[in-house]
Amino acid sequence: MSALLALILLGAGPVEDVQVAVLAHPVEKGTRLERSDFESEARAPAAARGTLSAEDAAGMEAARNLSAGMTVRRSDLMKPQMVRRGEPVTIRSVSGALVITASGRALNGGGQGEMVRVVTTATNRTLDGTIEGSGTVRIAAP
Repeated sequence: MSALLALILLGAGPVEDVQVAVLAHPVEKGTRLERSDFESEARAPAAARGTLSAEDAAGMEAARNLSAGMTVRRSDLMKPQMVRRGEPVTIRSVSGALVITASGRALNGGGQGEMVRVVTTATNRTLDGTIEGSGTVRIAAP
């Protein structure tokens, strides 16, 4: 059986390289990627498996430091951080037409739509909420 497989593989001939997007320069953790950060390069199909195109990676942030010339995979990226740990946030509690706002500080970071824990500045109360936008967290009204 293995001899048959070897004959099939040898008869298939050389595998052609495919064009993939690679980073044109080093990218630091937390940097938002743009299409201009990429260039096209020929790579073996096995090395290209699972890589993202420049279009798919654009708008995402680097989850770690990335080197020039490397391909980018989903695990190398994260949603853009709208709230960062330790930064001031506006806490909004909405119930119908009633909107209550308070200032606070984020205890962890995240992207839009993700859960985040915040502490209110006035009462030091810890709350869980959803990130609505840059520096804004919405708390579910009881």
